Amino acid sequence: MYWWRKSSYSGDASNCVNVAANGNGIALRESDDPHVVLATTPAALRAFIRGAKAGAFDRIQEGGA
Repeated sequence: MYWWRKSSYSGDASNCVNVAANGNGIALRESDDPHVVLATTPAALRAFIRGAKAGAFDRIQEGGA
């Protein structure tokens, strides 16, 4: 069983990401589709957040390179 949390910045919005501790990992889900759960490690999530803040994903194109 997960203890899901959402950001206080989400307010009453229904389309947000929920986060839960999962043993030594992190579980993520979108509130619009709570049955789909992604699992990651704290280190990988930190690296993703750092990259997102730095703009590393601002120019990702669909369909490959």
